[in-house]
Amino acid sequence: MPVRSGHSANCEPHLNCWPIEHCANEPEPFLFQPARGWALRGLIALLLYLSPAPTFSAVHQVQSIGLTVSNLEQEAQFFTQVLSFGQISHSESDTEESAQLLGLPRAKLRVAALKLGSEMITLTEHLDRGHAIPSDSRSYDRWFQHIAIVVGDMDKAYYHMRQSKVKFVSTAPQTLPEWNKAAAGIRAFYFRDPEDHVLEIISFPKGKGDPKWQIQTDNLFLGIDHTAMVVSDTDSSLGFYRDRLGMHVVGESENYGVEQEHLNQVFGARLRITSLRAERGPGIEFLEYLTPSGGRPLPETSRPNDLVFWHTDVTVDHLDDLASKLKGAGTKPVSARVVDLREEGYGPRRGFIVRDPDGHALEFLQDIAETASSARR
Repeated sequence: MPVRSGHSANCEPHLNCWPIEHCANEPEPFLFQPARGWALRGLIALLLYLSPAPTFSAVHQVQSIGLTVSNLEQEAQFFTQVLSFGQISHSESDTEESAQLLGLPRAKLRVAALKLGSEMITLTEHLDRGHAIPSDSRSYDRWFQHIAIVVGDMDKAYYHMRQSKVKFVSTAPQTLPEWNKAAAGIRAFYFRDPEDHVLEIISFPKGKGDPKWQIQTDNLFLGIDHTAMVVSDTDSSLGFYRDRLGMHVVGESENYGVEQEHLNQVFGARLRITSLRAERGPGIEFLEYLTPSGGRPLPETSRPNDLVFWHTDVTVDHLDDLASKLKGAGTKPVSARVVDLREEGYGPRRGFIVRDPDGHALEFLQDIAETASSARR
């Protein structure tokens, strides 16, 4: 569930004026009032010095979000026929590089790449199948992740979902209340795909979300706003995504109340929500459940061929340096090493997968042409 505020003239230009709540809260004239003088400027400089800064700005784009599936045809049919995604490629792989990327003894894969608007997902079927999503999974277990699909008309989308007989999570579309200023008026609804991956449809009122979601179109399903994941501690996750990977916080909120309970189907739900963005692509959103407690961690035995394995694919520069730094920082790698990839629809590139502090997987990708260019600089 995202949190957004109005656009600010002080927002960083490389974020394409994504609304950053902090910008609007610091009117420029205050910083230069003569009565404050140099003491105030010194205090500001000290605070900036003490504030955490990214070790390096590694991530340029959230390129796609990947789901692991057990029946590729069934899942592709659901996303294309029910949710209006277009399939742009289909490939198979049985290479040592694929196995090393996923940290598996072998990897026989079938992969479909799908697109909605300008955003992409991948569906990966392992012929050596892993475990299904646990039947008792809850929205606050720490393996939980979903994508938020933007719709132009929530009522029409909900009717379409009912006609398509999708499995509901939410009782009905929920409208966030007026007291929640950052998210007031946003409507959302959770449901499941045929293999029990949780998905969300979402609609934004005027003044919230990316302005592109307000462009008039005949399409009902517009694109992907973000992927959301449950985290155990927001500050630890910020230490990874913001301070190490250079992503930017663009919204924060605390959500609770009957609407949140009906949305997530979690009684007493109270969430700290933090939204981050790279330069391009969908956002990444943290869902920290302040209540209830008891969300289960990802099992240590979980493997990339299990259906709970999502991966968020991001593009970076200097992949070898990044992989080395992440290993040195104690991050848990999935990949055995940085791997050369040959995938349909892409030029030659290299990849490396690690898990974040809660076990959510990120695949770092760099085009080989960019690798050579970086080496010459």
